[in-house]
Parts: sequence; C-alpha cells; structure tokens
Amino acid sequence: MTHTTLGANPPTALHDIDLPLPLLRKGKVRSMYDLGDRILMVASDRISAFDCVIPNPIPHKGAVLTQLSAFWFDRTTDIVSNHRVASTPAGIAGAAPELADTIDVWGHRGMLVEKARPFPVECVVRGFISGSAWKEYSRHGTLAGEPLPAGLRESEEYPSPIFSPSTKAEQGLHDENITFAQMCDIVGTELATELRDISLALYTAGRDTLRERGIILADTKYEFGRAADGRIILIDEVMTPDSSRFWPADSYRIGGGQPSLDKQPVRDHLQAMVGRGEWDKTPPAPALPEEVIRTTSERYLEAFRRIAGHELYEGPA
Repeated sequence: MTHTTLGANPPTALHDIDLPLPLLRKGKVRSMYDLGDRILMVASDRISAFDCVIPNPIPHKGAVLTQLSAFWFDRTTDIVSNHRVASTPAGIAGAAPELADTIDVWGHRGMLVEKARPFPVECVVRGFISGSAWKEYSRHGTLAGEPLPAGLRESEEYPSPIFSPSTKAEQGLHDENITFAQMCDIVGTELATELRDISLALYTAGRDTLRERGIILADTKYEFGRAADGRIILIDEVMTPDSSRFWPADSYRIGGGQPSLDKQPVRDHLQAMVGRGEWDKTPPAPALPEEVIRTTSERYLEAFRRIAGHELYEGPA
C-alpha cells in the first residue's frame, strides 16, 4: 500500500467533538451543530464495528469522509443538488465568521450545510453482490424477499445495478432491506421513483469515475432530504469508505470476499479476538493495537488519494 504524505499541520485525531455551539444531534461518527438556517456537520475520527464504537480514534478518518464527500458534491450537481454550503476551512470561516475561533477543531473535518428535512429511507444501490445481500441470496435466492437471477456467485457483478432501499434505523438498531413497493408505502410512489432514478444515476457516475481510478464501487448508500425551498437535495456523506464498499480492481476475484479500502483491518482484528474467545461483540469494544490503527488510517488515506488524485490537506495539483 502506498504511504500518503500529509500536508503541514494536519488536524489532531479526535474521538469526541466538543464545540461551544447548540448540538442538534450526535451520531456514531458525526456531530451536528445548529447555526440557524444552516448546520455545521463535523466528522470525528471515531470508528465502529459490529455496532460498537471503538475507543481509539483513527487519524484523518473524519477529514477523509468530509473531503471525499466534497469531491463528489462537486461532480454530481448535474444529477442532483446537495446541501453543501462550504467545506474548506477558509470557506466555512468566511461563510460563518463566528466559527473562526474553533477552526482547530472542525478544520478539514467540518462541512457547512443547509438544513433539510431528511427522508426516512436509505437509498442503497448494489452493483455487485456482497454483504447482507449475499447472505440472503445464498440462503433464499432473494434480496429483501424478491427473487434475483439464479447462479450468482459471491462478489459477482449484477447484470445491471440494483436499487435496494432500506429503513433508516434509530441509533443502535440495524437498517433493514425493504422492497421498492415498501418504500413507496413509506414516502409515496412519485417521490420513491424520483429518488430511485437519482440514486441509480449517482451510482453510475461514481462507478465509472472509480473504475478509471482502479476501484470497484461494489455498493453504496445515499441519503436525501427536502430543502426549505422544496428541492430534493443530496445530504450527509457521499461515496466514502464508510458509506460504500470500495474494492481494489487489481485484486478482484469472483467467488469470495474482497479486500476493501475501509475499516477492514479493524473488523479482521476484532473478529480474530472473537474467534479466540477474547470478546463477544458486545459493548464496550476493546482498544485497538497501534498497528491496526495505523493500517486502518492508511486505508482511508489511500482511498482518498486514489479517488481525488491528490493528497489529503494538500489540494489538487
């Protein structure tokens, strides 16, 4: 794996975000701060596995998630508008001067966004069969109870990308795959159809861009909301290692699991502990050794470099 060179003064790894602002919501990774008609969305370096938050932060992870989302926001406005107002430290401080004094906390990892009313579904697009989809298919030949083509092998590409929505579970619960018909019942047929079409267009654009960079976009999820003026806008994070499966194309082989540019070293380490009887996948999660932290950080940095074409913090050449 290529070791990424960082620019001067990269932000300190942060497990918890603490800012003197009204806190709207704190998720597994992000904290949302209320700025009136806008939100400061700040990604920490927290990482979770098996539904447990790990006590160690992963250096640079939050900045990778934020700046990769900004990369995709720049490139998908012809498909759908998004909630981003500013994502560079200078841009955010210029748009919201009251934040300038805390730039050392949110710099690079923060994004200023417009408020939106989120739709209560996750819009998942699957290009290759893996994860929960493979588990269901291998047992029943279905996805969310609906039949898929016979004879698919693990990690094989579908004949065409599949829109596979899911519920948006409350924190601590699992999202559940649902059918498109169930999605129509939740948000209405017209909106469901529009979100499906936008999601498939986003996936196709992302898949083709990543293919040029030697990365397979196996699957990904999108979130959308309704802006104050009624527009449908893309929100949250977009085609990052946390919301997607990125597979290096040069190691891709059909018929089994694939190495991925994400938190795989963390999952592998914890799964080995489970196998040895040292952990039972219930909180609190054990601390990670330094080697796993370093390797995982390098995975995120490598994903950013390969996708964006430049090093994190350094900007395009």
